[in-house]
Amino acid sequence: MRSIKPYTNIEMKKIFYCLMVGVLLWGCKQDEGTVLRLETSLGDVRLRLYDETVLHRENILKLVRNGFYNGLLFHRVIQDFMIQTGDPDSRMAQTGTFLGDKDAGYTLKAEILPQYFHKKGALAAAREGDEVNPERNSSGSHFYIVKGKVYTQEELTELVEKINHRRFTALLNTIKASKAEEIAQCRLRGDSLAFERLKDIDAEILQTARHQFAADKLTLSPEQEKIYTTIGGTPHLDGAYTVFGEVIEGLDVVDKISAVPVDKNARPLENVVIEKIVIE
Repeated sequence: MRSIKPYTNIEMKKIFYCLMVGVLLWGCKQDEGTVLRLETSLGDVRLRLYDETVLHRENILKLVRNGFYNGLLFHRVIQDFMIQTGDPDSRMAQTGTFLGDKDAGYTLKAEILPQYFHKKGALAAAREGDEVNPERNSSGSHFYIVKGKVYTQEELTELVEKINHRRFTALLNTIKASKAEEIAQCRLRGDSLAFERLKDIDAEILQTARHQFAADKLTLSPEQEKIYTTIGGTPHLDGAYTVFGEVIEGLDVVDKISAVPVDKNARPLENVVIEKIVIE
């Protein structure tokens, strides 16, 4: 019968070390959550999807499994802003063709969460503008990755003030437009009662706008201010678009893509191709 020799202390230490390294590596992998590897003609980008934005996470996983993004272009690239893809017509599109009008053919309910904002490397869903999409529902397939810029504290404060002024003015005009017919009738009548009603309408519009603006006002947390003044991003998009993931590796590739020459429609002059997206 063959005897089994016990491990020496040195051998036991080596085994223990290997086990610990394996556990640590496994733990790091687990902590990453759901990860996509975006393989492009200019390099790879790894993206972590947020669990809290479940509709957007499950949607992009479905599209990736179906090969939807394979061969698509980054059809819209703006330096110091973002890189965007998701138009199925961009696959094999001729040079100079305008792209961006087509998507998967459906929208997703917005999942705009305050803890996820437009820092550099944020993964977010594109959408149609508020004038036709007040619910801010996302495109079924278009997404963008934020490049952004770094702000000084003074620039950031000034930007937030401008954003809030613009948002409040747009809200005020929208509410006023909903009262346009009644306003026109009062002006047409021109009597004292009509004049008093016009004053009441103005007061109602202002009160409604102030009430609704409370939910739409941009207020940056200390964390956001720190990131926008160090790492950078696009703060003017916060609270208006769904952020559902972030780059965990390959920001240099995002920088490289965002720096390519583009035409008047922000389409790269030389195609930047998504060769495939893989679920790790």
